[in-house]
Amino acid sequence: MFGILTYRKPINYIILLNLLAYLFIFYNLKSYKFETFAVGLGIILLVCTTYLIIIKNRLGDEYLFLIVSMLLSLGVIMIYRLDNDAGIKQTVWSFIGLVMFVTTCQIFRLIKIWDRIAIYYVGLSVFLYLITLLLGRNINGATNWIVIGGQSFQPLEISKIIYILFLACYFKKPNQLFFEGMGFSETKKEKLNKLVLVLFTFLNVFFLMLQKEWGSILLISSIYIIVLYVYGKNTLFFICNIVMTIPIVLFGYFFVYHIKVRIDTWINPWADIAGKGYQITQSLFAISSGGYFGTGLGLGRPDMVPAVNTDFIFSAICEEMGILTGVAVILLYMLLTYRGLKIVLRVKKRFNKVLGLGITTMLGLQTFIIIGGVIKLIPLTGITLPYISYGGSSLVSSFIILGILQAISREDYADVGGEIDEGE
Repeated sequence: MFGILTYRKPINYIILLNLLAYLFIFYNLKSYKFETFAVGLGIILLVCTTYLIIIKNRLGDEYLFLIVSMLLSLGVIMIYRLDNDAGIKQTVWSFIGLVMFVTTCQIFRLIKIWDRIAIYYVGLSVFLYLITLLLGRNINGATNWIVIGGQSFQPLEISKIIYILFLACYFKKPNQLFFEGMGFSETKKEKLNKLVLVLFTFLNVFFLMLQKEWGSILLISSIYIIVLYVYGKNTLFFICNIVMTIPIVLFGYFFVYHIKVRIDTWINPWADIAGKGYQITQSLFAISSGGYFGTGLGLGRPDMVPAVNTDFIFSAICEEMGILTGVAVILLYMLLTYRGLKIVLRVKKRFNKVLGLGITTMLGLQTFIIIGGVIKLIPLTGITLPYISYGGSSLVSSFIILGILQAISREDYADVGGEIDEGE
């Protein structure tokens, strides 16, 4: 057991990061709360335990989890520094997320029918959207939260996973998804299945428009276009789908005030620096004030940035840990995307290849969209930074998709090493 934790293992650098960070927080915040060390040791214990489970059970690519563990550690460190209570809650959600990660990895591996229940994905997705519209609450302009017993969660996080599973079902056998045994010709079945794919995709977009979740519309549409580009065989069908997204973009800009404001603010936030441009300008000020090495944990003023625990946590990291740490965060996400694509290229089952590409694309795009908005590269959207931003439902759902990707990577290890043989 202890042989795993040698100085050559990246897990030791994650442990060192947590020990140093919580020591700095304990000293710099001047409140000297000993619960600070409890949070740090809790994260270290969670990460090390999960890592040992992966190693001992040979659950595939260990570096997927190591990369995410570094991101998770940075997120909890910054959230706890900003708000001690929120940091403790995020630690609890991290425990739940890691339990779901291991559980999902095992369940996905043991159950073999994921590629044969596309109709259930459609039904469950519609059910979640309807429940959200009927019972959802409007928080920060989007009606996508359900509150039960004082705890809020977003069914949308599950809907995104379901949509990727549906895409994997479709692209495994595009002509045999539905309408088998109905006497249709192969050409007719192909056209009907394409129609179902388009209708389900735009049904997701329609429900997200009703929820005013424009950031998620951008994310799901981009995933669809990328997966269609990689695995679709009809160039005309691909072009038609791109053309169909243009009216949605135009409608959003000209008829949705929220989107128009964000685009105008992106173009020139300085025109209304005390109003509509306050968020993004404060973000830019925070990033620039940190310099290359940061002000130090507890020594900056990231609390001046609105929604700093969620949408703008990257700004807080850059301010107190430095722009170099911000670059390191981006590189970690790039490594995560690289590992995901490497797994996709090496696995043999087509369903797993499409599913892995969808998951990797979602994580990569979500990171680009939120960091791009925070640094004013693109208009700002209200989605979270995976594994770093504060939020229970987003963190747990991110670990669920990581668990699926971890299970898919196990097939890669079985193909290469020939040690694992679980059959089809």
